[in-house]
Amino acid sequence: MSDEKIKMTYQNLTFNLGEEVFALEILRVREVLEYTSVTKVPQTPDFMRGVINLRGSVVPVIDMRLKFGMKQTDQTVNTCIIIVEIAVDEENTMLGALVDSVQEVIEFHPGQIEPPPKIGTNLKTDFIKGMGKQEDEFVIILDVDKIFSADELSLVQSVQDLRVPQEEIAA
Repeated sequence: MSDEKIKMTYQNLTFNLGEEVFALEILRVREVLEYTSVTKVPQTPDFMRGVINLRGSVVPVIDMRLKFGMKQTDQTVNTCIIIVEIAVDEENTMLGALVDSVQEVIEFHPGQIEPPPKIGTNLKTDFIKGMGKQEDEFVIILDVDKIFSADELSLVQSVQDLRVPQEEIAA
């Protein structure tokens, strides 16, 4: 990762998946919602939990635990959906990231961010912007645009093109 990218990463929203702490650039986060019912969409990958109605818009919800090869997120009082903006074919779209809990907004200075680990050629880590150091712990800083493959993003966009029934908008 270039030094220029490290300098651009400052404020991040941190969240938990199990015992791990992850972060997303705060400028990409639109809002954080309490867990709400998610409508399952047939024939979508397991990590796509379904869609929610966000003020009349269809927003796909991705279980970040499943996306990262963990067990499915269990619903608790802390379970949240982080609404993020991602770039799909040079167009911005909204996506809900289902996480165990949201922690806080933290600021990383350039000296607190290490490049992502080099783990051989078989492991895909380009979705990691860097490793933020907070006290004695690492925070995995994610590049939200690189978490999903082009095919997965295409699926997200096709699901987002679904229409919300009028009775759900009125609710």
